[in-house]
Amino acid sequence: MNLILMGLPGAGKGTQAERITKKHDVPHISTGDMFRAAIKEGTELGTKAKSFMDAGELVPDEVTIGIVRERLAKDDCSNGFLLDGFPRTVAQADALEDILSSLGKRLDYVLNIDVSKDQLEERLTGRRVSPTSGKTYHVIYNPPKQEGICDVDGSELVQRDDDKPETVRKRLEVNMEQQQPLIDFYEEKGYLRNINGDQDIDVVFEDIEELLKGLHA
Repeated sequence: MNLILMGLPGAGKGTQAERITKKHDVPHISTGDMFRAAIKEGTELGTKAKSFMDAGELVPDEVTIGIVRERLAKDDCSNGFLLDGFPRTVAQADALEDILSSLGKRLDYVLNIDVSKDQLEERLTGRRVSPTSGKTYHVIYNPPKQEGICDVDGSELVQRDDDKPETVRKRLEVNMEQQQPLIDFYEEKGYLRNINGDQDIDVVFEDIEELLKGLHA
């Protein structure tokens, strides 16, 4: 099964990616992991990517696409893969079609974990962290035993600037704007499958599994 996983910050992509890859024994390939591996292996493209990253610049498309091509050609992708964080643009999505075609593969589904904006804001703004132990809580989903106090070391929990409502709102708007052309692209191609991410994480996974069953049939 050749899959792409999409979803806005707070949609629970990480949790579902972990479950899918464990259940179906396919590699979870994120852009960051690909870059780190290519840099560690000292490949030509990895070295190029590192030079841009060290300079604080975005890695250009041709380098990113080259790294994706090399990664998808590896043996562990022979039974499929789960791509996460790539493609980010329609140009990258077009390039991915060419890569897969040259490897004799094709996409099965683009799974988009769709969560309402209000729910995303609640998930992201409810996060609290201990500045000393680093332990993370959530005021609704994972509260500490005593409100506002870390279970581990008794320190007062804080809300990171990144998790403040106005920052979260802005980040979601930017992400939604960037993601929409990709969603339109994959919808037009017939790959897109929207998964209701407003549900409990177990139910979300059951819905994904129900969809993936068809690939094994």
